[in-house]
This record gives sequence, C-alpha cells and structure tokens, in this order.
Amino acid sequence: MSKVIISADSTCDISNELIEKYSIKICRGPVILGDKEYTDGIDITPKDIFEYYNTTGNLAKTSATNFQTYYDYLAALAEGGNKVIHFCISSEMSSMYNNCRMAGEDLDGVFVIDSRNLSTGIGLMVILAAELAESGMEAEAIVEKINETIPKVDASFVIDTLTYLHKGGRCSTVAMLGANMLKLRPCIEVKEGKMDVGKKFRGKMSDVLIEYAKSRLGDLDSIDPHRCFVTHTMELGDEKARAVYDYVESLGYFDEIIETTAGCTVTCHCGPGTLGVLFVKK
Repeated sequence: MSKVIISADSTCDISNELIEKYSIKICRGPVILGDKEYTDGIDITPKDIFEYYNTTGNLAKTSATNFQTYYDYLAALAEGGNKVIHFCISSEMSSMYNNCRMAGEDLDGVFVIDSRNLSTGIGLMVILAAELAESGMEAEAIVEKINETIPKVDASFVIDTLTYLHKGGRCSTVAMLGANMLKLRPCIEVKEGKMDVGKKFRGKMSDVLIEYAKSRLGDLDSIDPHRCFVTHTMELGDEKARAVYDYVESLGYFDEIIETTAGCTVTCHCGPGTLGVLFVKK
C-alpha cells in the first residue's frame, strides 16, 4: 500500500529519537576533513569536527549531495507508488536543493521543498509535515501547508566565537578582532533564506544566552505555541544550554520544547558555544 513519506537532508538537525518517533527518512550529506570524505551522522559527528580543528587548525567542510545520490535515494523511497516529500537546506545557502529538485523532476510522486532555512528551522517543518501525514492528509495538501509555513519560521543562533565564520570566509578579520575585543556575541538570523547578522550581545555567554532568549520570545502572542527547539553545538548537558531550556520552559507557553544538538553543518560554520531558539510565528 502506498503512503506519504517525509524525508529531509541531515541538515535538519533532528535527533535520532525524533526520526524514529515520526518515521522520517534522512539523506545524509558529505563532510570533508582534509582529503577524506565522511557521511554526516554516520562516521562523523560534531565532536570529530571540533577535535579536527583543535588538532590541525583547519575547518571541516560540508559538500552538496549530488544529483545521482539524490536520484537513487528518492527513487528507492518512491517505489510502490509512495509519495515523497523531501526537505532541503535553503537554496540560498547550498546547491543541494537544486540538485535534489532536478532529481525529483525525473520521478513520479516526489515533492522537493526549498525550506529557505537551516538546522531545526527545517526540523520544525519536517515534524509538522510528519504530523500531517500521520493524520491522513494527502501529499499535495501537506506541501501547500508547508509552503504557507516557510515564511513563518523564526530561526536564529547566537555565536560564541567568530573564529569558525572567519576561517570559513564568512567574516572579515577586522570584524572578528573587533567582536572578540569587545566580547560581542552576534545573533545570526535567517532572513529570506539567507544568514544575516542581527542583534549583537555583549558580556559573558551565560548571560548573553538568556538575554537572547528573552529578546526572541518577547512577544509570545505572535508565536505559535505548538513547538519550540533549543538547538546548540554544546556538550550534552551543558549548563548554559540547560539554563536556556529552563527559561523557555518557565514561560509555560509552548506545548513542547525540544533540546537538540546541532549537526555537522552548523558545527562546521558556527563553531562551539552556538545556541538557537527556533519556533514558528502565527
């Protein structure tokens, strides 16, 4: 019997527990350390990326999944007449969406979505799609609902250090040195599918994170209370991440608050100490 399958690139940063709970399929992309290629979440983790940088001074790199890999992956999911809805990282950030879109055009029943987002900004939509599929909604209607939701997703992260962005060519030396001297912690926001610099915070990271969370959640009436992610690149159980989670929980507003560890893409580009509070606006 055919069914609606929800799928996403591993850049959606949803945990294995959520993947299993919602029966989500994941296409895991390549991560490169030096001259060797690994597979995100299979034989490489964020911890490996940090250790590689600390040992060599070089950043890991992410690479776009190619057309043939997408075609083979999607074709297998679509067998038997299944409808497949696949989510990609924003087309403004990677060529993955374009590669996937072209692969999907050659297959029946495959819908490829440009999330216009990254990390659990994608994850919010993936889980929504999975819930709608579980309710019996047809694939075409799910895609329509998701396209309505895309501009409502609020995704941002506070960066502890600009070193990773600088080494990755996304921040000038002057900006990095100035921010480090002033102890500035910039907020990176997703706007129109691109990463942009928002508010800049100053002070100890533990204080900054709470200030950041308060600023993002200052207008609760404008936020959908269904679900909120606290996503970070810190060690599991980190006190700073836990304090943010506890603050969000203390608001008593969200039906569900999910703490997740960011995957290899956010780790490669943003570095350790990165944290975001992500949700959907009404």
